[in-house]
Amino acid sequence: MSISRRSVLLGMTSFALAGCVTQNQATVQTAASNVYRPDPYYVAMYGPITTEPWPIAGVDVSKIDPRLLRQEVAYSTPEKPGTIVVDPGARFLYLVRENGKALRYGVGVGREAAFNFVGEASIERKAEWPRWTPTKDMIAREPERYGPYADGMDGGPDNPLGPRALYLYQNGRDTLYRIHGTTQPHTIGTQVSSGCIRLFNQDIIDLYRRVPLGTKVVVLPASPNASQNVS
Repeated sequence: MSISRRSVLLGMTSFALAGCVTQNQATVQTAASNVYRPDPYYVAMYGPITTEPWPIAGVDVSKIDPRLLRQEVAYSTPEKPGTIVVDPGARFLYLVRENGKALRYGVGVGREAAFNFVGEASIERKAEWPRWTPTKDMIAREPERYGPYADGMDGGPDNPLGPRALYLYQNGRDTLYRIHGTTQPHTIGTQVSSGCIRLFNQDIIDLYRRVPLGTKVVVLPASPNASQNVS
């Protein structure tokens, strides 16, 4: 894996100010003891955000698998720079960059492959603090859980879409598949959602500002064998 912190740091918003550091892991061991402390680079990247309509809590990166944290990696793909590639099997989302690189984000994915979208789509709508309405299928599968929200839920700190959402369309039609934030950061890297792709709130805000409307999105099959080459 090749990580370029400089390129990631330059893209961070003002809430995530931090100097350059040399650590390559999310936690570092102090020289004088066996006590581990979070890497300041990632503490800043995933710190609290107070500039939004509702405050966003920081993520305790000491409890997160370092592979799930936002980082630039070597990535081999035929897709053009600017394309989003979602690999549900590996629990990663890649924003393809130049020169065989990609910005990689850890994600949470749908717990049942049958309900997951696979294929090519494009982002035709973006929303900040979006309103959420469960689909009819979701309500039918879990009426007690989703039935009370059949008429929708306004954006806010309890909304399961989090602070941002990217809406995927195919041939002009809404796929009902979203890339969005989460109220449950501990679920990133797991298979628990109802079919959409969730990111840490800090990451969806970062991705949201990087991708314009019309961005191509490729969602790979959930099989781990579908993963492309990462080093």
